[in-house]
Order: sequence, then C-alpha cells, then structure tokens
Amino acid sequence: MIDHAHDLARVQEATNRLLTAVAGLDNASLAEPSRLPGWSRGHVLAHLARNADALVNVLEGRPMYESAVARDADIERDAPRPLAEQVADVRESAARFRAAGDAPADWTRTVELRNGVTDSASRVPFRRWVEVELHHVDLGTGYELEDLPEEFLERETGFLTDRFSGHPGIPATRVTDGTRAWATGRAADEPEITVTGRPADLVGWLAGRRDGSALEVRGGALPKLPAL
Repeated sequence: MIDHAHDLARVQEATNRLLTAVAGLDNASLAEPSRLPGWSRGHVLAHLARNADALVNVLEGRPMYESAVARDADIERDAPRPLAEQVADVRESAARFRAAGDAPADWTRTVELRNGVTDSASRVPFRRWVEVELHHVDLGTGYELEDLPEEFLERETGFLTDRFSGHPGIPATRVTDGTRAWATGRAADEPEITVTGRPADLVGWLAGRRDGSALEVRGGALPKLPAL
C-alpha cells in the first residue's frame, strides 16, 4: 500500500536538502555543466521547478505539460536565471506541489503523466521524490548516490526494475543487493542473468547514472537498458 502522505514528507525533506546545497552556489557555478549531457546546473534547477508545477497539473486533472516543445522551451528560458531566482522558484513550486498533495482527493484514482503514461495518484509523490533526489545528484555539488536514503534506494530499485519488466530488449534478469532481489526484463521461468551490487550502484545503473562497472554480472553481459 502506497502511503502518499509519507512520500510527501520525504519529498519535503529531499527538497530542503537540495535547497541547502544550492544556497552555497553562486551565479557562475549555475552556468557550469551538470552531470546531465547538455544541461547546466541552471537547467537542472529549472527542470525541477517546472516538474513540480507539471505534477500539480497531473494531480488537478490537467495535462502534465502543454507539449514536449513547450516543456523544453520553459527549461531553456529559465536555465540562465540568477541563483536567487532559481532558489525562489524551486522553493515556491515545491510549496505549490505540497499544497496540491495536501488537498483532499481520491488517491486511488488513475492520473495521466507524459506520453500517455498512467499511474495511481498515490504514486505521484514518490515520482516527485525521484526527481528531487536524482537531480540533486545530477547537480554535481557533492551529493552522491551513496547519500540517498536507504528507503529511497530500495524503492527506486523496485520501481525501475518493474518499469523494465517485460521489456523484449532486456533478457530475464535477477537484480539483487545480496539481501533483496527483484526481477526485470523478459518473462522467463528462470533468469538468464543475475546482477549483484550495492544499492547505490544498482540505482545508478538502472537510472542511467552509472555504467554498471561496479556490478557483478553472472550468466551473460550486463543488460543495456533503455533511456528513462
């Protein structure tokens, strides 16, 4: 059972960590490259702010974004802003998302995200938690995958292995941190490949943040995963 109120609280904690880290930057460092190809740190912060507003749209029954073109244009427009504006926008958009999450609602309803993807409304706060935590890492300010909360790492591993489950281009794969295990890829009675690693390395590979070189792979080559 997904506890959306719990996840809303985790989003707030993650947002506070990010805002504290960003407050130590300056205008010049915002223009420097992030860890995401083609994006500066300013792009990452602009995306986080606009994603919060987009998820408000989702919770309130509107299209997540006007269009893919408009989404990208908004990020490009907002990326060059000075630090004070970026911080204020991330904080204020986060407050709007929290307000939408705190409003009385049927959390069992189905909502539509981008590209026709649907999900339970109750999972939207977790999706926002993912955005905040992974993009905090993407900023390259010293917050690493190893710093992510243990609960987050476990749930994100489950979320991403489920996302790739049944994918015809991925062999049947068992993913394990040595204690917990998940299945992903093509359906099969027995997995063809077993991937073992630390929680941070598993999430890094599944989320496209690490190449998987730190993982132990048995039964074949490390599966190549599609972009998120």
